[in-house]
Amino acid sequence: VQLQASGGGLVQAGGSLRLSCAASGFPFRTYAMSWYRQAPEKERELVAGISSGSSTKYSESVKGRFTLSRNNSQKKVYLRMNDLKVEDTAVYYCNIQGSDHWGKGTQVTVSS
Repeated sequence: VQLQASGGGLVQAGGSLRLSCAASGFPFRTYAMSWYRQAPEKERELVAGISSGSSTKYSESVKGRFTLSRNNSQKKVYLRMNDLKVEDTAVYYCNIQGSDHWGKGTQVTVSS
């Protein structure tokens, strides 16, 4: 199983980024996927999840600003992040929902 997150970077508050997670080594289309994030000195927290049927759920802190989607043919999940806030600064990880499979994260830094 491999999960590779990408698309992070440095952006000003109010800006946007789109994160991607490329998955391989498992039947992607049958699994729910999640994005988590971990800010410095904080615990990892769930940001959003998407079911195999593309139903989505979001944490209250990102609801209305982030959009999670998936492309089963490409074996990718995407996290579109709009109206970014300084408090969104973290390393973002994708995950097979409910599993211990984690890829390398991607750093998102939002400046004021």
